[in-house]
Amino acid sequence: MSQVETTAEVLNDLVKINNDRIEVYNRAINELHDLDIDLKAEFRHFIEDSEKYKQELSSLISSLGGDVASGTTMSGKIYRAWMDVKATFTGGDRKAVIAACEFGEDAAQKAYKTALEMSGELTPEAVNLVNEQQQALKKAHDMVKAQRDSHKSI
Repeated sequence: MSQVETTAEVLNDLVKINNDRIEVYNRAINELHDLDIDLKAEFRHFIEDSEKYKQELSSLISSLGGDVASGTTMSGKIYRAWMDVKATFTGGDRKAVIAACEFGEDAAQKAYKTALEMSGELTPEAVNLVNEQQQALKKAHDMVKAQRDSHKSI
């Protein structure tokens, strides 16, 4: 497989991860209570970020001559099904929604880390983009983790 083909494949995996992230945060917003406006606003921001990341990844894939993936990852579908079941038992409990979102952020970090481990097989432009996005996603991950930690004592 050529460097361009490998790059397009890896970037398409990240497009799918961002699709997962968008779906998870939309679901989380719907599960939260009306009083959780702080989290809803933050989650909307995360959705906007993933839309931006998808566009950046898609543009690079297209410039390489590749086809942009649609849909989500299989693990993302399994994760969303788990979140559906969990929501049935929690009724939009803030702590449970945050824990579920942290699980998703961990998955995104793992996907970006895996992509960066393949940096020798990717185009330099792709490595730069993936690194920038991973750093931005790390901030979201840390915010969700801090929210989770603040609820441990509750």
